[in-house]
Amino acid sequence: MMDSPLTQAVPARQAQPHSQTLSRGIHTLEILADADAAMSIAELAAALGVHRSIAYRILRTLEDHGLVRRDAAGRIELGPGMAVLARGVSRDLQAAALPELTAVANELAMTAFIAVLDHNQCVTLVTVEPRRAHASVAQHPGTRHPLATGAPGIAIQSALTEVQWRATGAQTPPRAEAIAARDRGYATSHDEVIAGVSAVAVPLTAIGQAPAALAVVYPSHPTDQDAIGHRLGQAAATILNALS
Repeated sequence: MMDSPLTQAVPARQAQPHSQTLSRGIHTLEILADADAAMSIAELAAALGVHRSIAYRILRTLEDHGLVRRDAAGRIELGPGMAVLARGVSRDLQAAALPELTAVANELAMTAFIAVLDHNQCVTLVTVEPRRAHASVAQHPGTRHPLATGAPGIAIQSALTEVQWRATGAQTPPRAEAIAARDRGYATSHDEVIAGVSAVAVPLTAIGQAPAALAVVYPSHPTDQDAIGHRLGQAAATILNALS
């Protein structure tokens, strides 16, 4: 059941000064996380909308902390320091989910992952690819897509309260598919986030954790989505039990 509307309007927070340099550094990491391949300094500067000299200074600082690195050709990619930081994000959820993700990925021969809600986006927290599969879809940690798009977003929407939904800043009601997913227990999508890719997801709502979804993605082909949804539901229950 949805929560009742808030009885009082929450005062808008006054805009606070922020660090442009820090913002650009974070944006640099987001750009590299979304990139399909390592980037040149010119490409990164263009994506940031800054002069190459500014991009270079940002990179030097990130390199000093191991957050980015350069490959043999001098192109830039995320560094091992990012993995160290990522281990501290939702540590309990990652630890509880990893065994189940591994089991699901190998049983279904599909990439399995956890996506968490961040404002109005779904962010991949942890992912496992199957050991043996004719074809699988890469889903890198840190990958983002809009909450309104794809099975993980629909699954998360299906479990949000009215207050949580408003907190996302959405200007429209949840998708009709989210209502159906709430009744059915799982959400599906096809061609929404990546062309030619399908997904099935179930909500994963744990006390003290951000709203999340457990999902699989796979190259579109005939599948028993009811069976997949049932298996994901079992995995979600196991994860929640481990967190309790």
